[in-house]
This record gives sequence, C-alpha cells and structure tokens, in this order.
Amino acid sequence: MSVRIETSMGSVTVQLHHKRAPMTCRNFLELAKAGYYDGCILHRVVKGFMCQTGDPDPTSQGGSGGESIYGSTFQDEITADISHNKTGTVSMANAGLNTNSSQFFVTFKACEHLDGKHTIFGFVPESDWQVLRDIEAVKTGKNDRPVKPIKIFACHIDEDPWAGQPLPPGASIPEKPLVNHDKNCLVQ
Repeated sequence: MSVRIETSMGSVTVQLHHKRAPMTCRNFLELAKAGYYDGCILHRVVKGFMCQTGDPDPTSQGGSGGESIYGSTFQDEITADISHNKTGTVSMANAGLNTNSSQFFVTFKACEHLDGKHTIFGFVPESDWQVLRDIEAVKTGKNDRPVKPIKIFACHIDEDPWAGQPLPPGASIPEKPLVNHDKNCLVQ
C-alpha cells in the first residue's frame, strides 16, 4: 500500500504500515485521496532532522491546523516493532499524547529519540531519498520555514486496501481549510 506525493521539489512514495497502524494509515490515505493535502506547504524543514507538512492553513504559515477523518484528533498507534531508525521514516506530528490530526513528518536520518512519542505509519524507500536530500538542503528562515515555499501539488494512491469500503463509523472527510487550531504540532 503506497501513496505518491508530488511536490515542487519532486515526487516521493510513502509505503504505508497499514497492518501496524491501521487507523493512522486510513486517515492519511483518505485525506490524500480527498485532496486534503493538495496545496499544503512543507512548513518546517530542519537540516539533519526532518521535514513537516499536512497543515491545510490557507495563510501558508503551517503548524497549527488540520483535522483527521475521526474528528479533531485521534489516538496514537505506537508499536515497539518499528522505529525511527532510518532516513525516510514517516510519522504523525502531534501536540502530545493522542493528538494526531493531519500533520506528518519525514525524517532525514535515524531519530530514535522520537520512538514512543509519534506514530510511525510509513517510510520513503531509498530510491526516493534524493528528493529528501534536496528538501533538506533548502535555505530556511524563521521557525525553520523554507525561504522558497515547497508545496504539495497532489497525492496519488498507488494501492488502497480499503477501496470500495465505507469510512469507519463516525468518520468523515474534514472540510479544508481548517484554521485557528489552538495547538501547534511539534516534532522535537
């Protein structure tokens, strides 16, 4: 199961751990399929660490908005059998325990200090790491924001294990944009 993300810096594929983090993967896939991430910027790029995106805030400031298909936020799906132990690990950004929404990040290197704090739901294969290196090398300004915005153009679902199935009970695709969220999602 994978999602290809087309950005202004190139395309990356995210292979999803849908059996280890099914709620998180379903959230990501449904948001991607609905175009929720289209137009989002990579609002944070920290050299030697990670890049963060997924906030649909139309002001292009990023970092404080977003909603999940389960409502505002949903619970963590942290498992001990997968780790932030390599480049390309894809995880949910959050504002603390069980505060996942739409924002996610991709690591530029092993970051095991994040284990137990963020739900890992996928990885970028090594064949796409050059795009990650190019993103990591961009010039950034205040709050690690790229000086020249990096934008998600579109997400393409390569394989959907939930194709043809209804959303989980109580779930819905949130309207975009959602602003004035009161919590910043940080990866530290």
